[in-house]
Amino acid sequence: MGIFDKLRNEFIDIIEWTDPSADTIVWKFPRYQNEIKMNAKLTVRESQVAVFMNEGKIADVFQPGMYTLTTQNMPILSTLQGWKYGFNSPFKADVFFVSMRQFTNQKWGTKNPVMLRDAEFGPLRLRAFGSYAFRVKDAGVFLKEVAATNPEYTVDGINEQLRNLAVSRGMDAIAEAKIPVLDLAAKYDEVSLLITEKIRPEFNELGLDLTKFLIENISLPPEVEAALDKRSSMGIVGNLGAYAQFQAANAMEKAAENPSGGGLAAAGLGAGMGAAMMGQVGNVFQQNQVNNAGGTTPPPLPPIAQFYVAVDGKQTGPYDFDQLRQLAATGSLQSQSLVWKTGMAAWAAASSVPELAPVLATVPPPLP
Repeated sequence: MGIFDKLRNEFIDIIEWTDPSADTIVWKFPRYQNEIKMNAKLTVRESQVAVFMNEGKIADVFQPGMYTLTTQNMPILSTLQGWKYGFNSPFKADVFFVSMRQFTNQKWGTKNPVMLRDAEFGPLRLRAFGSYAFRVKDAGVFLKEVAATNPEYTVDGINEQLRNLAVSRGMDAIAEAKIPVLDLAAKYDEVSLLITEKIRPEFNELGLDLTKFLIENISLPPEVEAALDKRSSMGIVGNLGAYAQFQAANAMEKAAENPSGGGLAAAGLGAGMGAAMMGQVGNVFQQNQVNNAGGTTPPPLPPIAQFYVAVDGKQTGPYDFDQLRQLAATGSLQSQSLVWKTGMAAWAAASSVPELAPVLATVPPPLP
């Protein structure tokens, strides 16, 4: 190998980055002590940009494409190097490739419960977790604000900071929305949008863009969830008397499957317990009715008496008082008409039943 060939090998003439990883954001081209040759080939693939830095300052930024490096397409670096007359000599520059693709499925979540005030339940502690996605929006800003001169910068280097932003600003957005806790599950999309709009400006300050923010779950402490489950169970049970009967019937059915003396005794015990429960429940209902008698809840209406009426030798009815008045108005019910209701020993004339006196009073007397 001649001396000129040796010198030629000291110059870099191909600059590119084939990214084999899934989490690398910034990768520095390994120039070592070699200089970049004028007319070197630069290949920037889709979802990448190449940033040339000179003495710690950002010079030129190249978008996806293939370039032949000359002083014409490196205007800033050419100015910094002082190539006023386009002198085609090798040069030294740090080349950083920045991945512009989305980094998806980044997890966030509360390390400890966050205290919030709910309109229905008062102070509550909530936990929340989910995922988000981001990409580099401005490679220059990201290099200056975050990556600096690190030869390789991955998602792990900034994930903790982004996760803290998501949790602190996200829970703040949930508190400001004042959505009842029981309605949060139905409004994950709305809450996610609120959080995205709240924390996106802070991502932009780092040269990043928040492309997606998802809430997977918002949960209450276990003891609060247990109390809510009991409350839901009481709402589903509804009639406690019927529930007591159901429990007693189940006990008797299980005991019947074992015809031994122990099974029959258990059946008797189950029936006795069911009867005792129903008696206690009945006492509670009676007590509630007594308490409500002097309160704002009126007692139940008395049952409406209904009469059967003999019309043209046929039994009709039963009729309530409004219907009886209509019969009297049409002449189908008169004072001598036979009537009967529950509790009467036999059919009797309508005029002999005191309850029907107001109804018969509306019937006009016969024409003279």
